Amino acid sequence: MKFGLSYNTGFYGTDPDQMIGIARHAEACGFESFYVPEHIALYVGAMMGPVPIPPATPIADPLACLSFVAAATMRICLGTGVLLLPHHHPVALAKQLATIDVLSKGRMRLLTVGVGALPGEAAAAGIDFTTRGRRADEAIDVLRLLWSGGEDGVTFDGDFFTFTGLCSFPQPLAPGTLPVHIGGSSNAAARRAGLRGDGYFAGGRLTPQQRAGQLDLMRTTAQAAGRDPDALEYTRWGSIDATADEVASSAAQGITRLVVAPASTDEAEQRDQISAFADRHGLR
Repeated sequence: MKFGLSYNTGFYGTDPDQMIGIARHAEACGFESFYVPEHIALYVGAMMGPVPIPPATPIADPLACLSFVAAATMRICLGTGVLLLPHHHPVALAKQLATIDVLSKGRMRLLTVGVGALPGEAAAAGIDFTTRGRRADEAIDVLRLLWSGGEDGVTFDGDFFTFTGLCSFPQPLAPGTLPVHIGGSSNAAARRAGLRGDGYFAGGRLTPQQRAGQLDLMRTTAQAAGRDPDALEYTRWGSIDATADEVASSAAQGITRLVVAPASTDEAEQRDQISAFADRHGLR
């Protein structure tokens, strides 16, 4: 089991010293990864399911945050949970992500993308909300094509993105492309993970039966597409208070990574919770 730490500036705030302090502490405690979320814009009346989102919630840009954290850490992997892929142009995004990977010495390994759930946010980005799934699929293909293309350039002709003989350098530090994990709580997300993902980060408020069904859907979709379902990682949210038995139960469900978040906004309490989790599960 791998363990990631989520740092949501919408809850913890945007104090740079606190963010760096927590990232360094998580690294010292043996956490594998550091995740940040994304919303590019909020608005009055925005709802996440039944829960309203205050429009002044300070959710900082995830790629800027990860660049900031990368410069202050040495080993911890960098992740998004999730980056709203349809709201980004993949040509520009390929450059941003590859640059972070190169400057962090290969740590931009846990890019997790979603399609977004706020119609007003999509409209603000100039995106037709009803096409966001198809746009995301195409964007994943564009990212991988650019990351693996040579100096002769690559060509793409899609419904949303078209280019000829395009080069994008620097490329990711390791040969090939960056892993792309799929986030979401729908059957469409599970299928997308099976078809295109390197893993599935399942969210949402689902029953155990629904979650098991989605995991099976990811695996059968991958197998039908000629991909190895056993090579796909399965990430889920966990509790900072999780016991050893609860982690063992997660592993028995096929989960390969748990991402947890401190339950306090106070930095000292956050450190204590992270330390206690690391000690309870033998991370250090």
